[in-house]
Amino acid sequence: MAKFTVCVPGLLTTVQDRGRMGYAASGFSPSGVMDRRAFSLGNLLVGNAANAPAIEFAFAGPTLEFENDAVVAITGADFNPRLDEERAPMYQAFVVRAGQRLSMPAAERGVYGYLAIANGGVDVPRVMGSASTNLKCGLGGFEGRRFAFGDVVNFHDTTPNPYYDFGPNHYRNDPFYHFEYLTQEIRVVPGPQSDLFTSRGIDTFYKERYQVSAQTDRMGCRLDGPQIESSCGSDIISDGIALGSIQIPAQGTPIVMLADRQTTGGYAKIATVASVDIPLLVQRATKQYVQFKPVSVIEAQRLLVAERDYYRNVRANARGRLTLEMPCIEPNDHAGEPTMPPVE
Repeated sequence: MAKFTVCVPGLLTTVQDRGRMGYAASGFSPSGVMDRRAFSLGNLLVGNAANAPAIEFAFAGPTLEFENDAVVAITGADFNPRLDEERAPMYQAFVVRAGQRLSMPAAERGVYGYLAIANGGVDVPRVMGSASTNLKCGLGGFEGRRFAFGDVVNFHDTTPNPYYDFGPNHYRNDPFYHFEYLTQEIRVVPGPQSDLFTSRGIDTFYKERYQVSAQTDRMGCRLDGPQIESSCGSDIISDGIALGSIQIPAQGTPIVMLADRQTTGGYAKIATVASVDIPLLVQRATKQYVQFKPVSVIEAQRLLVAERDYYRNVRANARGRLTLEMPCIEPNDHAGEPTMPPVE
């Protein structure tokens, strides 16, 4: 089994996949990655299955010393990654050799970054079908917690493979990942309790700008700004909370519920962020602005289908092979066609 040692853990470094689905009725939040686009692209770049567990880090990332060769890709926010003393590429599969240190010091733009490792990612047990870390319950991921100094973490060894098929070895054509996407506008579907707010409150929600609060975390994005007026208060009988639900608590400012959200809540939900725009929201740093734009359910679904079609097209056209300069490795003409993971 291959390993790396955590020399510097970063502020919030955990193992995540797409989440622990199907247990909300028992009170377990799904957890999972904050930016699914970046996570999916990282796995695609190294040829993993779409849900292979990756390392997620926020604000200030980890420094890892590898005991074995590995093929990795770094996606998400720009953490100015370094391989020893040299700049490491982003959105590109590359080799980390045994004894080298890979560091992601601090996010220059964006918030969340991802490290995907080829051949299946980080080797951790699945708990209720998922490798995601649930920090509140202390389960999943690496011992149910964030990385700490001196941790030794296993990953699936890539060296036995005689040839590497990594689909696209780099991904640089999407302006979304050059952070040109950090506009203020976030698309939302109105409801399900928007009727509990006055017309003035609705106008405030859509016409005013809100700033990301320093209290934002994996559970929810808290926003500072004008209060949203309700008709008779915003308390409701608790009901289910979806990813992107926007609650309006008593103080009148929005909270967008994210990966580590509670499963039910008693505040009215004025809208829900369209799935395709969740990454736009979570990559906003403290004090950056957000403005909401209403779209219909049909439009939100169309946007999601268009995004999935786009990445299926990326996958379908990514038939080139990346031959990496691994030690004692020779190309194998009979390796077969690369198997591309689905990107959802």
